[in-house]
Amino acid sequence: MITIHRVEYHQKPTLRNLLELYKYDFSEFDPEDVNENGRYDEYMYLDHYWTEEGRHPYFLRVDGLLAGFALIREIGTSTYSIAEFFIMKKYRHQGVGEHVATEMFNTFTGVWKVAQMETNKPAQTFWRKTIERYTNNNYQEIREEGWDGPIQIFSTVLKG
Repeated sequence: MITIHRVEYHQKPTLRNLLELYKYDFSEFDPEDVNENGRYDEYMYLDHYWTEEGRHPYFLRVDGLLAGFALIREIGTSTYSIAEFFIMKKYRHQGVGEHVATEMFNTFTGVWKVAQMETNKPAQTFWRKTIERYTNNNYQEIREEGWDGPIQIFSTVLKG
């Protein structure tokens, strides 16, 4: 069973630990290296999820066990973005990511912009497939200045 829970402030250290795994997993697409202590630099927006409006942190669980997280950000009036999305490798290719994405899209209704890095082909494949299914292929893929990679844009209100 897949469940989604809002990350409470006292759970921030757990999210910080999962972000370390995420950054390691992401290292094949991102040039960031570990520091001299063998850790990645802290995620610069972590505290913002409890200090700024429009930021929504969630833990993902499979059969009660931590399986990842989703960080959702409002980037305008009724416009949302997946800031970060992480499913631990052992839970991938089992429908967990698509289930969580669908729940996020249904929870935050409006326009969504989901961006991937140009080098992250697996993420592009995942998001295109997930969004295509969710919208019944009613989405656009765009490019924006300042972002190196595709961005899928769609409305949950006008969904397929």
